Amino acid sequence: MAEPVRIGFVGVGGIARHHLKQLQATGQATIAALCDVREESAASAAAEYGGTVYTDYRRMLDAETLDALYVCVPPSLHTGAELLACERGIHLFVEKPVALTMPQALEIQAAIAQAGVLAAAGYVMRNWPGIAAAQEYLAGKTVSLVSANRWHGIAGGDDHWWRRMDISGGQLVEQATHNLDAVRWIAGEIKAVWARYEYASLAHLPNFSIPASQVVAFELASGAAGTLTCSCVLNQGGGGGNWDFLLPDERVSIVGAEARRAPVAAGEDGTLRSSQPTLNIDEAFVQAVASGDGSLIRSTYADAVRTLEVTLAANESAATGQVVECRAWRS
Repeated sequence: MAEPVRIGFVGVGGIARHHLKQLQATGQATIAALCDVREESAASAAAEYGGTVYTDYRRMLDAETLDALYVCVPPSLHTGAELLACERGIHLFVEKPVALTMPQALEIQAAIAQAGVLAAAGYVMRNWPGIAAAQEYLAGKTVSLVSANRWHGIAGGDDHWWRRMDISGGQLVEQATHNLDAVRWIAGEIKAVWARYEYASLAHLPNFSIPASQVVAFELASGAAGTLTCSCVLNQGGGGGNWDFLLPDERVSIVGAEARRAPVAAGEDGTLRSSQPTLNIDEAFVQAVASGDGSLIRSTYADAVRTLEVTLAANESAATGQVVECRAWRS
């Protein structure tokens, strides 16, 4: 039996706990070390999942022998842990968005390439059955129009970093980036964006500097047109999300974990299913590290940089009123 993959964590907040639970369930991973600036948070996670507790990732990486490192920190705090892990030859799993600026992201991307380590990004929707089925079904087909939406409430309490534009980048950059990444994976690269944001409806809230609602129109490299909307005004419930892909005489819709096509013949329900087994994102990463097979990773760091560029381009467009071209996909 192969040795378990030894994993460390930088950041043990909500999304990290989700990954820890899934990693534990694989039976192929050992949680060796947990680092968080809040020592009590790291200690709490260690009590449940194991691992030595640290409050400084530099000390952790000096002291521990790790196969892989999960970096689960707010967007503005990326760079240091990733670069040091690359220096040590440690494989990386970086939560989305992978940075808050393109220079940060490109610096890490270059370090990953130089080190030759595997690097995954936390775009979990690529591992959802419905998303995977739609991607497989639409491969090679002519998409005319894409429509995607993500409508929810505000994450966290009054002091949560998610509410601050300088830390999170806003809902599109930090959360609806999942939905936009799924568009890219299914329909292809996004060439240019034009965006408009609304602020006034939630401007009275404390510590709140992000848009309340965001609308992005985009052109895909294929020539298809699309829109994505996101909003955090539904704080009493009623939110949801979906994707629609329109083709000549056909529609593919994704709601939750299910994808369907329409119209269908009598007696068919139109449900799409992937022909490939769908591992969850943590199973896939652990197996990739254990085997050295990077093809198991559906969202590499370099691919995630392209999604980041589109969301940052939307922020730029909303600020300037101009159409903004995206360039990273050409590389």
